[in-house]
Amino acid sequence: MTHNWTIIVAGGAGTRMGAEVPKQFITLGDTPIIVHTLNAFHRADPDMGLVVVLPEAHLETWSKICKTHAVPEHKITRGGATRFDSVAAGLAAIPQDATLVGVHDGVRPFASKELIYRCFEQADRCGSAIPVVPAVDSFRQICEDGTSKVVDRSALRAVQTPQVFRAELLRRAYTECAGGSGFTDDASVVEALGESVCLVEGERFNIKITTPEDLLIGRALIKN
Repeated sequence: MTHNWTIIVAGGAGTRMGAEVPKQFITLGDTPIIVHTLNAFHRADPDMGLVVVLPEAHLETWSKICKTHAVPEHKITRGGATRFDSVAAGLAAIPQDATLVGVHDGVRPFASKELIYRCFEQADRCGSAIPVVPAVDSFRQICEDGTSKVVDRSALRAVQTPQVFRAELLRRAYTECAGGSGFTDDASVVEALGESVCLVEGERFNIKITTPEDLLIGRALIKN
């Protein structure tokens, strides 16, 4: 019986990419980005349940992709107006007896097996796992008067996915915070309950492909 599930969130239009199709359907090599993403989780755990959240307007496109590519078994649900709504739709598709639930960006196709293991194992121990990497750029904060000040980057971390939680905790967060705004990821929804989240080591190559520049990097990674 499947107790670990991952929601692959691909409900956006990908306007920053400037492509004719949503960014999750753009190919790396001969394979759409989202198929690479699904395969990464299937390789990590062939028994893991997968839910794909897609724009309603592109369900037919996904159906055609599934006929021409080897895609792991999965459920499909329609995305909402916001990321919050899309994750909530994914949660509704997951059986009530699920133990752990991960949420992963559909356009992060390079999550390694080790990273996925690490996140699920940490969530099993402490209830949540948020992969992060240290900041490498310098940062400045813009003040109200228009001036700026340096920010200590040693205290900053860039947040990635998969973000993994005990299923009960994530369901409660999305129920009690429904209608809220300002949530940038699932960790922020859980923290709105007053719960703390546990950080784990992320990966530099676990990039999110959202711009043409990201796509160039992704295609270079596929070649290598």
